[in-house]
Amino acid sequence: EEGKAMSYAKHLTKDRRLVMLRVLANSPGYSANEYTIEAVLEDLGHVISNDLLRGEIAWLAEQQLITTSQVGGVTIAKITQRGLDIARGKAMHPDVQRPRPE
Repeated sequence: EEGKAMSYAKHLTKDRRLVMLRVLANSPGYSANEYTIEAVLEDLGHVISNDLLRGEIAWLAEQQLITTSQVGGVTIAKITQRGLDIARGKAMHPDVQRPRPE
């Protein structure tokens, strides 16, 4: 039972990361602020705390899938080419869900 909970949590994490990359891949200028990302995540069923959102943004940046900048205390995320390749299923990362074929 504990193993199932762990795998479910891991699946949610991987899916949330893919959703975040896809938000950026489909945004004008390939970037969005943290509040826009949070709103789209919620629309797609991922209701998370602001701390978790910022943690995921930091993780994606550490993996070089996005870059971040600060404007007036708000984090702006921009997808990198590698992040774009993962969002489109052209590359893979073990901790990001692979998108399904269109």
